[in-house]
Amino acid sequence: MKPDTAQFRENAAAAIADPRLQSALAKLPGGLVAQRRAAVAALPEFEALRDEARAIRDATLANLATHLEAFEAKATAMGSRVHWATDADEARQTISNICNTANARLVIKGKSMVTEEIGLNAYLQNSGLEVVESDLGEYIIQKRGEAPSHIIAPAIHLTEADVEADFRSYHTHLDRDRELGTPERLVAEARAVLREKFLNADVGITGANFLISETGSSIIVTNEGNGDLTQILPRIHIVVATIDKVVPTLDEAMTLLRVLARSATGQDMTAYTTLATGPRRADDLDGPTKCHIVLIDNGRTEMLASDMREALRCIRCGACMNHCPVYNAIGGHAYGWVYPGPIGAVLTPALLGITETSHLPNASTFCGACESVCPVKIPLVSLMRTWRERAHNQGPRTRGARILAKLWSAAATRPALYHLLARFAVAIAGALGRAKGRFRRLPIARGWLKHRDLPAPQGRTFQQLWKETERGVPR
Repeated sequence: MKPDTAQFRENAAAAIADPRLQSALAKLPGGLVAQRRAAVAALPEFEALRDEARAIRDATLANLATHLEAFEAKATAMGSRVHWATDADEARQTISNICNTANARLVIKGKSMVTEEIGLNAYLQNSGLEVVESDLGEYIIQKRGEAPSHIIAPAIHLTEADVEADFRSYHTHLDRDRELGTPERLVAEARAVLREKFLNADVGITGANFLISETGSSIIVTNEGNGDLTQILPRIHIVVATIDKVVPTLDEAMTLLRVLARSATGQDMTAYTTLATGPRRADDLDGPTKCHIVLIDNGRTEMLASDMREALRCIRCGACMNHCPVYNAIGGHAYGWVYPGPIGAVLTPALLGITETSHLPNASTFCGACESVCPVKIPLVSLMRTWRERAHNQGPRTRGARILAKLWSAAATRPALYHLLARFAVAIAGALGRAKGRFRRLPIARGWLKHRDLPAPQGRTFQQLWKETERGVPR
């Protein structure tokens, strides 16, 4: 996926003005948010589990190399072949070579954010392979030529009417008068179309929610069962995961799974939680004849050694974006790359650099809702603030912004001048806004006031009120 992060402001404005998108996003608070709230309320030890999950992720990251080596050794002993990829280019080439060696023609894929990150689909298609996404949401957006707009619900920006229109456009071999007016009928049609792809695929590619050092296994969680079919039916199974997905033991993975499902979809556990350990053995009834595991760095080592290390705790639940007022207003595509929402505002600058992504950490109210629901307690607000500071240190990009920054600096570093200017501004604004009690237009705040009113000042500054409080003066 080609990054479009520099166009965040334009993307966000277009998203806010899109009534169809706004209709789709309006379902978030009553859907995933409400489901999480109910699931957490039903589990008294949830907060203790969050602390345990954070400790597991921190301890693993502190000894990541050791756990990765242990995973490689065990996975190899169980019959898998482990490949290491430094960056996206090496990962794509490795996966392409595996497919070519197998004389593959059709690849079926489970949902995987890292394959989006490295642009795998386009690369394999350009080499002559047919690549089909098996997750329903991913299948829909693949046909539309779009990127996922959410980590766990890639088509959350679409309505049922959108999907019905798309299916009539894609599936031209089916009866044009068929009934598609319910979710059940849409799912049934997708199942029928995809079943043929499952049965004829040469290679199945899945991501991994976790990689278990103790057993050499990968774990995926789905609610459709497509992941199981993707890794069991084709003769070659390729697991694609970043190096931070490793977990030392199955017991620790179970703790993470308990907070993952509740945070993501409000379930105690996902419908399918599947462990895969190597290729088919002699007494197995099904499974691939070969299993490859591609471990990708692509910037994670640098993050591990930086002050963004805590972001590597992320277990990709999507709760931070479900609860983010900015994401709820603009959706995922406005962020311009693979990872949207608060976690994207931290990960994307770390992986792509702050120069072209500086808008993202500023796309936050700093309300803290993201931190309050993160199952591994990533300090998202603090990390976004760090990126803001770095973007600021690079200097404003426009002449107008540089002038305003200098004027602000001149006032803020001179307390007496700042207090004088603040009193003057409050007095003037208070007089001008006294009639209606609010402002709907101001020369320097047109964008902000386009969607909200600004209460008129009441005649005293914060510093004045603070001094009066200290002296005990009644308000």
